[in-house]
Amino acid sequence: MTNFSKSLLAASVAFATLSPIAAAPAAAQVVKGIGVVSLPAVVANSNAYKVAQQQRPVTYKPQIDQAEARRAAISAQLQPLVDKFNKDRQANPNNPALQQQAAAIQQIQQSGQQELQQLIQPVALSEAYVTEQIEDKLDAAVQAAAKKKNVQLILDPTQGAVLYADAAYNMTQDVLNELNALLPTAQLVPPQGWVPRQVREQQAAQAAAQGQTPATNPPAAGGR
Repeated sequence: MTNFSKSLLAASVAFATLSPIAAAPAAAQVVKGIGVVSLPAVVANSNAYKVAQQQRPVTYKPQIDQAEARRAAISAQLQPLVDKFNKDRQANPNNPALQQQAAAIQQIQQSGQQELQQLIQPVALSEAYVTEQIEDKLDAAVQAAAKKKNVQLILDPTQGAVLYADAAYNMTQDVLNELNALLPTAQLVPPQGWVPRQVREQQAAQAAAQGQTPATNPPAAGGR
């Protein structure tokens, strides 16, 4: 399983911890033409992202339940082995059998982790698919918000480019409004054979190095 499985299962946790979007004081004195936008906050607060987060546990309930049941089974299999290992180590730390016991436990853990990742892969793909649909609209949302606010320079504090900015410069809500208009909802289930952008770029680079034509993602089925 590729890095997207780890990235997207962690992405929802990271986005959930973001601070609420701050509104600018009505009487604030600001330099016109400059704005600050937190793109991660825009993504996390977008209608498309929040709706998908609500729908996913229902749509992928069979996969989630199967993974949870398998996780519990693996844990039940490991517990007596771990208990015996700890008991034997306490009785005789130099017992040569301890190394074999530890290796057996580690093997079961690694195999179980791979199995669980495979079971949950459709959920990770769904997260990647929704996020990519949102990212594809972000640039247009930023440009639309900048045009409406007559802003020529937009900075993203999450990229380390801003040390301080008054709340009056915050255009995150403006960009969020434009994004919600451009993408009210996102497709939850990716088409058959779809892979995330990072994987496509890797495949394209490998194909280019070999002088081949890279494969393309299948078109999305239905409308948003």
